[in-house]
Amino acid sequence: MKIAFLTEKYTPDIGGLAISAERMARLLSSIGNQVRVFAPTLNLPVSEVRTLVSNGISITRFGAHKRVDDTLVDWFELIQEEYKREPFDVLHAYFLSQAGFVATYAGNYLNLPSVVSIRGNDIERAIFDPSRAAHILYALRHANAVTTNAHELAKKAKALVSELEVAMIPNGIDVEHFKPLLCNNALAESLGLFKETSRVIGFVGELREKKGLRSLLTAYAQINKKNPATLLIVGDIRAGEDKQIFEEFKLANPEARIVVTGYVSPNDLPAYYSLMDIFVHPSLRDGLPNALLEAMACEKAVIGTSVGGIVDAITDCENGKLVSTTDANELANAINELLSDESLRKKLGSAARQTILNKFTLQAELYGNLVVYRQLGLKM
Repeated sequence: MKIAFLTEKYTPDIGGLAISAERMARLLSSIGNQVRVFAPTLNLPVSEVRTLVSNGISITRFGAHKRVDDTLVDWFELIQEEYKREPFDVLHAYFLSQAGFVATYAGNYLNLPSVVSIRGNDIERAIFDPSRAAHILYALRHANAVTTNAHELAKKAKALVSELEVAMIPNGIDVEHFKPLLCNNALAESLGLFKETSRVIGFVGELREKKGLRSLLTAYAQINKKNPATLLIVGDIRAGEDKQIFEEFKLANPEARIVVTGYVSPNDLPAYYSLMDIFVHPSLRDGLPNALLEAMACEKAVIGTSVGGIVDAITDCENGKLVSTTDANELANAINELLSDESLRKKLGSAARQTILNKFTLQAELYGNLVVYRQLGLKM
């Protein structure tokens, strides 16, 4: 089967969407499908198109315009041209507001089935942007199939289009790559972490307001005054207002021990998870975060907020801790409880990995998508 895979982000772009898109493309390619990725980028001149083949996947990037509508026109026309040159059987889009609209519109125009996948910010935030809402609604109403990775996102999509059927396909994790490891002492030393004297609270990704920047810093300040700990941010702080908030916090809390690594390749992440005593993901809103599932697969005791797909992964007090998005004190208390109780950390960590093995495997993610394709009459 020949699959045109449209996504707004793809490796080496940073973020969960890029990671998930590459993972899905690789899974589909691994069983013999011909996968062709189409994604805009700001790293090419406007309208310039470049194609490379990586791991058997054809990846076409084209230069994005400042105006989104011009980018969408180029994307639509590129799909038309490539279909004439080398036809594909289905258009599959990750993210609704741009990729989903183009895939659905092009699918109807070319008389091809289209699949759109809701990933999080498309339903959580973009729907409130008048310039993008129409595209999202068109994709939901006219795609041949709609998938998502979280029950909460499916519920929100159905609130927009009541008759909509949504296939639930959770993110999958490579459990052979993300697994429990002994603490990487050499890495800890290079980062200035002293594991024998200080607990490590971990976060992975780009820390920003949406990911709970303020509540995490507030909770950490409370913890550090009573029970000194290091906050390890594996990733970076988003530039602009978020970075300013972070710098102001450091000035106001000179005793804080915060390590910011900068970007870390997914291939290297397990070693960083090995440094953490607990993992915290305090998002204000979210889909199903890859980092949370990775930490769980690495057998870490995790704390998340009761939003999006986080509640699909964490059952409070069974395989992790759930806290409110609005109460930094509650987050601080949960962190303190886990830092103070090694046996509880081990218990929750073990249950967390078992949850990944039971529900969030690569095989399950691939199978869920294949079921959708088969329901559309596609042959693999």
